[in-house]
Amino acid sequence: MCNTCIIEGVKASAASRRSFLIKSAAAGAAALAASMVSAKETLAQSSGKVVDLTHVYDDKFPTFSGQPGITAEKIVDFKKDGYTIYKLTIFEHTGTHIDAPLHFTEAGTSVADLEPQTLVCPLCVIDIKAKAKDDPNAAVTKADVEAWVSANGEIPKGACVAMNSGWAAKVGDPSFRNLPDGNFAFPGFAKEATDMLAEIGAAAIAVDTLSLDPGNSKDFAVHYSWLPGGRYGIENVNNLDAVPAKGATVFVGAPKHRGGTGGPARIIATM
Repeated sequence: MCNTCIIEGVKASAASRRSFLIKSAAAGAAALAASMVSAKETLAQSSGKVVDLTHVYDDKFPTFSGQPGITAEKIVDFKKDGYTIYKLTIFEHTGTHIDAPLHFTEAGTSVADLEPQTLVCPLCVIDIKAKAKDDPNAAVTKADVEAWVSANGEIPKGACVAMNSGWAAKVGDPSFRNLPDGNFAFPGFAKEATDMLAEIGAAAIAVDTLSLDPGNSKDFAVHYSWLPGGRYGIENVNNLDAVPAKGATVFVGAPKHRGGTGGPARIIATM
């Protein structure tokens, strides 16, 4: 059968379905709502609160390069064809995303090859909002890690340790990325802190900013030490004020494209 015949057949079928779909939409929505309520009740009994730590991702989201991280082109339109498809063009390291080891080492683990057990982690949140308010290039230091341990107990092996600098609230404002003079300025981790976390056995670090390293870093010391050790990072995390310093579990929805150095991800925390 020719491609044209197939396409026309699909269009005809779509048209015949359209009126049925419209009539059944209300009933379907009601059934879905009922099932969601049931699911939430079950979830509440088993796991408790769920927090989305992911920013909405579009071509306006701030990027390190200053260029749009994602563009969308509608190539199939519902009104014309009965369904919709967008062609997405995406840069790996934009939006809320993963830095895989391969990002900063020639022979590291790709995002597709991250061990699944490392993507479900105890979440430890280190709050540095107070010092980040006074210093846009503030860093999580070894002392900050030690203070967290003193207040909350040992960091579990395999944990994801997240920096909460309050920077997520700045998304949409130029100050999320840089100072008025154009220089990068945002908090990150200091190498002394990530060296300590590596010794402890943490699996991942996460930041609510554009980079694991502070904006004024000239050598990307954290990227070049943390990632080649087989660990991964998460950048541009959201909603860290909605999770506790300890006790949550984070689910890292890493992409799985072969040979990838990272990619946009859905990050979910449960308590």
